[in-house]
Amino acid sequence: MKVVGFAGYSGSGKTTLVEQLIPSLQLRGQRVSVIKHAHHDFDIDHPGKDTWRHREAGAFEVLAASPRRLVVMRELRERVTHSVHNLIAELHPSVDWVLVEGFKESDLFKVEVWREASGKPVRYPADARILAVATDSPQALPEPTPRPVLDLNRADDVALWLLDNADRFAYRADTASLPP
Repeated sequence: MKVVGFAGYSGSGKTTLVEQLIPSLQLRGQRVSVIKHAHHDFDIDHPGKDTWRHREAGAFEVLAASPRRLVVMRELRERVTHSVHNLIAELHPSVDWVLVEGFKESDLFKVEVWREASGKPVRYPADARILAVATDSPQALPEPTPRPVLDLNRADDVALWLLDNADRFAYRADTASLPP
């Protein structure tokens, strides 16, 4: 790995040069990553922003860092199905909770979020790993449930339920698929 820094004041052309170097190095068989120091703001990955420009230029990955935030964006050349367990392994080990949005087919224990207005069916009758249902319309649930029904609009109540049931969500990769 070769590492080179580009220094200059804001507006000097650093981003433009890096943006142009990415495809130039790629044409020569090189895989290129970019690290961006986001010292002013952390508005990332919008058209025109440095991280977006680096990704559009073809960077394999862009790491943006500020004094309070860090983000890694990796461009995958081929479609990949990510395992939630592999992604969990990438996280810092000292966190107390990992809130996983999506991955509805995973073997994780879950809280189903259901809104009547969405018009979608519920998942809980068929997914034994759903331990509670958070909804804004408990009276409209299409299927009865013995699971706890939480108020979707009261995040503090959902948080308290999670804390009260924390042992049910304890994660160990070697027991991730065991029933509750």
